[in-house]
Amino acid sequence: MARKTATMDTGPGAPAGAVPGLDRLPAGPAVFAGRRAELAALRAAATRPAAGRCPVLVLAGRPGSGRTALAVRFARTAAVDHPDGVLFARLSAPDGGRVPPARAARLLLEQLDPDAAVPLPGAVEDGRDEPACVALREALAGRRVLLLLDDVRDAGQVWPLLADEPGCLVLATTAGPLTGIEDIDPVILGGLDRQASGELLADLVGGTRISCDPVGAADLAEACAARPAALRLMAGWLRGNPKTAVTDAARELARVVSEEAARPAARKKAAKEKKAEKGAKGAKSAKGDGKAALPEPPAEPAGDPAAWVKPAPEPAEPVPVPDNDPLIGAFILMYGTLPTVQARMLRSLTLAPAQTADPRTASALAGCPAPEAAATLAALAERELLGEEPPAADGTPRYRVPARLYPRLVRQREQEDRPAETELARARLLERLVRLTESARALLDPAAGPERAPLSAALRLRSAAHAREWLLGERDLLLGAVADAIGQGDLDGSAGRLVTALLRALPLTGGAAPADLYRLHELVLTVAERHGKPRRASAALLNLGDLQAAAGRWEQAGAHYRAALEHARTADDEPLCARALEGAAGCHRALGDAVRAADWYGRALGLRQSMGDRAAEARLLARVAEAHTAQRRFEEAEREYRAALAVLRRLGDERGLEAVGDRLADLRERLDAGW
Repeated sequence: MARKTATMDTGPGAPAGAVPGLDRLPAGPAVFAGRRAELAALRAAATRPAAGRCPVLVLAGRPGSGRTALAVRFARTAAVDHPDGVLFARLSAPDGGRVPPARAARLLLEQLDPDAAVPLPGAVEDGRDEPACVALREALAGRRVLLLLDDVRDAGQVWPLLADEPGCLVLATTAGPLTGIEDIDPVILGGLDRQASGELLADLVGGTRISCDPVGAADLAEACAARPAALRLMAGWLRGNPKTAVTDAARELARVVSEEAARPAARKKAAKEKKAEKGAKGAKSAKGDGKAALPEPPAEPAGDPAAWVKPAPEPAEPVPVPDNDPLIGAFILMYGTLPTVQARMLRSLTLAPAQTADPRTASALAGCPAPEAAATLAALAERELLGEEPPAADGTPRYRVPARLYPRLVRQREQEDRPAETELARARLLERLVRLTESARALLDPAAGPERAPLSAALRLRSAAHAREWLLGERDLLLGAVADAIGQGDLDGSAGRLVTALLRALPLTGGAAPADLYRLHELVLTVAERHGKPRRASAALLNLGDLQAAAGRWEQAGAHYRAALEHARTADDEPLCARALEGAAGCHRALGDAVRAADWYGRALGLRQSMGDRAAEARLLARVAEAHTAQRRFEEAEREYRAALAVLRRLGDERGLEAVGDRLADLRERLDAGW
């Protein structure tokens, strides 16, 4: 059956490759219908000036209304007016999790300039002052960029990203209103009109089948509330049931929706009866004990809808898809027609990081060969059950579980899969990611030795360039997989191996952002503290302190070094203690506190001397001398410099002797000049 690629004229768009970032946008549906009025409203709103900042457009609609597809369609047409690029970020996970603005800012910064240094995360009271948000706003100054922020939960995710740059444009999609940002007139998405619904069904099912039954097509559109997602699923169901009349499809959907609507009422009735039975037993027990039963506390009043209209609103709850929604009914019908392999794959994808997978990771989750996984993913996407993501750097197709279907798929997985099967799938995924990361490291650094066990041909990374592209392209998903596993806490062994592999491999790419390494060391710290391993916790804190120090954030670095010292003392590890002491001393020195710097350097010096570490002793003697000089304690400084020279002579360190000798000569010269 021939299928059209579009049913709506979108106007002039940017040529392929003319505007950077268009390839980051979701592919969107191949068939698109209607929404002419909404698209015109967005175009008109984009031309209105905003006072002192970039304009903000809001596209609001219920899950399944097609808001993301319309936003992508608009972005492709508006890209010509924003030649500096198109940036894209999702601000909600499919499970409803809220993406903090700082994380979104780091992602957008990397898209804007892959070589730019992304700031480390910082603990600040005002989200607008978070280093990554500040850096993004500064980077957008003087540019004409279009930012597409998909599935925004609340205004608190958006306003820290708004630059004082009228040449930029922000388009946010959301399921509800965004209060807290001025001058917003949202474009509200309802259902498609009758003509657009018919066009969409005709394109997806076949024009003859729909044109022969216009009444049935209208009934089906009405049963779907004319929302694109439900219409697409029902069109897929009709394609799989070629002998079913369109009218019968509408009737079948209405039946399923009615049954789903009755389930919550039945569950509520059963829960009420159970509660009443429990209350009767409690009253009987209280009577038997001679005690009066305590009255139940009054129910809390429902929240005032106006109460959350604040300048800085609290994070909003995700908008759920109710069980009696036509979208759920259409999903149930489609899911019931899936072959067992496809249904199992679809359920398992809810375990993927960010619910996004390619054949490499999907095959691990489902426990099948990669070619079979690729065919299954493509079939699910054809049935409108998966969304197509931009392909990986090597052209590997990628797919994502739609947020509108995620909660229902999780319920199906919990009902149909045993907990042991779920845990095994998660373990297979982590081990697959470990092996892929180790394979990438082996290609990037052959001198470090070959990988443990070569991957199969379908999974193998072909070259060092391919390995680098894979690591950098999948970096966020890899970090997300580690964070998910450590958050659940039942696969710390596999998660720890993946962290170690990433810490070894990412720096070899030359594009490892300190922010990524910081996240990994934070995860190491979480696991170490969870399992009571103070030595490993101290090492993680030292690495965190080093990253903060390299960024010039001395107070934060000092806090990490002091925490590392406490863990090192618990582990009775003198080298770690000495390193923590020296790191904290360096922070005091950088902050201009010479007194504390001298004290902490002196404590580190005593520990290194007791360990017999002569090289470190010479280095610390020179540091103590510098701290004394800053305090104008010149005699003590000269004494420490001479002690350092004596140690260096015993070591035969000519370069060290020259460096310390120059410092001592400079000190004496200044003293002779009356300094």
